[in-house]
Amino acid sequence: MEISARIFLAGAGPGSAGLLTVRLAWLLGRAGIVLHDSLIGPDVLALARPGAELVDVGKRCGGKAHPQAEICRLLVEAGQSGALVVRLKGGDPMIFGRAAEEMEALRAAGLAFEVVPGITAASAAAAALAVSLTKRDVSRAVHFLAAHGSEGGLPPHDWAALAAAGGTLAVYMGVRTLPVLAQKLVAAGMAPDMPAAAVENVSLPDQRIWRSSLAMLPAILARVEPAGPVLLLIGAALG
Repeated sequence: MEISARIFLAGAGPGSAGLLTVRLAWLLGRAGIVLHDSLIGPDVLALARPGAELVDVGKRCGGKAHPQAEICRLLVEAGQSGALVVRLKGGDPMIFGRAAEEMEALRAAGLAFEVVPGITAASAAAAALAVSLTKRDVSRAVHFLAAHGSEGGLPPHDWAALAAAGGTLAVYMGVRTLPVLAQKLVAAGMAPDMPAAAVENVSLPDQRIWRSSLAMLPAILARVEPAGPVLLLIGAALG
């Protein structure tokens, strides 16, 4: 394979090493430095070249957090070392992966990079549920939402527009704010019995799935208390 740069912002997919792209697996086998999110599993990291420097730069909720500015600094320093660098992110780096800040830092330092896409959690959750997010005549759009903003709460989305759009909502980082999110969608006109689902640790052996309605799903998740990352899907396509 060709290498157009020495720095790669790469998506590790939803969790399973079997869902990595061929290009990423090839790059991991050649990387000298791998800066990875905390949620990247050991089976993925095991694909790194023997002797590669593995650096956890994750920001996992409730644990040690690396500020984004520090991650950017470490990425630039690694890039300046001359080693082949893989910045390994969960899912796809361009979907809630904070890639914009890291690309800006690399450009400011005059460092070339390549983005390697990955399978995002919404796609993997749809596969786990065996549902089409764009079911013909039911859902003509998919809306990717972050349900946890920089201030720690639910971001100020246009709830009326989302309720009226008629597509499928793929909600990331939404377990803690789901009760408020559901209330806002229902208040904006979405039916309380709209089909909804939550998938924890999608694609991994300990994956768990809960299917319910928009109104009932918050209570279900409060009862089971999922500990792993959860992707929420809401929309008629799940019915």
